[in-house]
Amino acid sequence: MTLRVAIVGSGPAGIYTAEALVKQSRDPVEVDVLERLPTPYGLVRYGVAPDHTSIKSIAGYLRRVLETPGVRFLGGVELGADLSADDLLSCYDAVVYCTGAMVDRHLGVPGEDLPGSVAATDFVNWYCGHPDVPPDAFSLDAEDVVVIGVGNVAVDVVRIMAKTADELRGTDVPEEVLDRLAASKVKRIHMVGRRGPEHAKFTLKELRELGELLNADVLTFPGEIAVDDLTALSRQVRGNVDVLRSWSERKPADRPRRLEVRFWLRPVEILGVSRVEGVRLERTRLENGRVVGTGDFETIPADMVMRSVGYQSVALPGVPFDAESMTVPNVAGKVTDRQYVAGWLKRGPTGVIGTNKSDAAETVRTLLAEVVPGTATARLDDLLAARGLSPVMYEDWLAIEAAEAALAGSLRRGERVKLVGRDAMLGACGRLGRPDGAS
Repeated sequence: MTLRVAIVGSGPAGIYTAEALVKQSRDPVEVDVLERLPTPYGLVRYGVAPDHTSIKSIAGYLRRVLETPGVRFLGGVELGADLSADDLLSCYDAVVYCTGAMVDRHLGVPGEDLPGSVAATDFVNWYCGHPDVPPDAFSLDAEDVVVIGVGNVAVDVVRIMAKTADELRGTDVPEEVLDRLAASKVKRIHMVGRRGPEHAKFTLKELRELGELLNADVLTFPGEIAVDDLTALSRQVRGNVDVLRSWSERKPADRPRRLEVRFWLRPVEILGVSRVEGVRLERTRLENGRVVGTGDFETIPADMVMRSVGYQSVALPGVPFDAESMTVPNVAGKVTDRQYVAGWLKRGPTGVIGTNKSDAAETVRTLLAEVVPGTATARLDDLLAARGLSPVMYEDWLAIEAAEAALAGSLRRGERVKLVGRDAMLGACGRLGRPDGAS
């Protein structure tokens, strides 16, 4: 008998789960990968920076999984809006939730809601062409920008802001976004961390990329990057500290933009009346392993403040959720009878893209040890048809890809340029204006 499994979410965690099911199941298996957007690949398409083409190439691997016999992609189908968890459980023997963690954590300081205070994920979604963020969401008319956070996402947004539009012309950045990057008025960028350089979460490769920026002077302050004992640190962290130290010895070369990487400062208030005018920061130190304030304050003028202090998941309708850990409670991936979870929604936003592969394999082992094929009593296709819905299929996605390649050719820009908005995507695959193609 055939095992039928629904996977909610088509990012790396979801597609790795599909792959594990096909490889591990002793029974014939049918896997439907459901996605609320018309496009697959999740963070690989809408989270990886456009100038990181080597990382984005993982889409080729994910593509092969979606082309595996027994695996279907169904885009434009949203849990909670089009289908309930109970609907899925009636149509499948098991359901695996893999929707990730795509909401920024808040700073929790006064002034955080002022205009000009934004989430890094919104900025990332913007330059990656996510259909939830329109191309006019950012105008980049701010001259002074403060980015709170010193992880890889913070490094990405800083690098994109510091580069010229010409440097990004060969990437898949939407044309409308590229025009706004070309008109950017950003002059000074401050990337701020609460702890010292030895605690920063960025990788050495990403950090070195900042030092190679052609359009910005990149500087650090000697007093903020002092580390007492490098021998106790990992090789990766020692490399980070060495790079940061070298930047403190640089002399500005009068490049168009200036990037200052700051440490031992925490935001206590975002200043402004009708919009952001600056950030008040308190100098910090460690006390018994905890960050504490010293009572020494500094204000950095700013027209924009961007928080990049971590991701968190959001609750799914009809699925258990722990508001403290911001994950779905589970044991080795099992949530409740016939419901499972994988990826960041399972363990929190930790690890790299490849971490999701072993994580998904664990969940699938748990699922296959418990689930009996033939439990489902309905068919999803019948349910969607009764509601006047027809998902964006894999062939439709290929048509969207082809349209993006054609657009790149017409603009003489690299291999592809992303289409902006659901209407453009649905139009490219002939679904615009149909009941199943409502945006």
